[in-house]
Amino acid sequence: PKMLSENVIEKFLINKSKWLLDKINYFKSSNLSSSKKDDSKEFLKYKDDALKLVEKRLNYFNNFYNYSWNKITIKNQKTRWGSCSRKKNLNFNYKIALLSKDIVDYIIVHELCHLKEFNHSKKFWNLVEKGIPNYLDIRNKLKKGL
Repeated sequence: PKMLSENVIEKFLINKSKWLLDKINYFKSSNLSSSKKDDSKEFLKYKDDALKLVEKRLNYFNNFYNYSWNKITIKNQKTRWGSCSRKKNLNFNYKIALLSKDIVDYIIVHELCHLKEFNHSKKFWNLVEKGIPNYLDIRNKLKKGL
């Protein structure tokens, strides 16, 4: 924000410096493609696999939750693993096909629970926990960059 003093900004950067450096190093060392052309090829390569995986795991967990959704879309997103719209459309990053089963299941259940609770309230996390009892461990793994 324009109104922040340089002092406040500097304190923020100092407090977050370890996190910032960790993220910079993670992205420098990751195998994620940096070129758009390669990224598009990878998207096309994994899109169908991602859709099949998402549908399979959604149906598995929905035996327990019994929610309904409109459509499922696989996208080439830079910063999100998944999302849920107010129209009950579920969106997932194609890279979900490259993740471990526990992380895939967490992402699926997370978005599935947004169909019932469109927020991150205690009620929402209680719903997630019913399907993924160790969701906090997986969530922390995701925050640390897998």
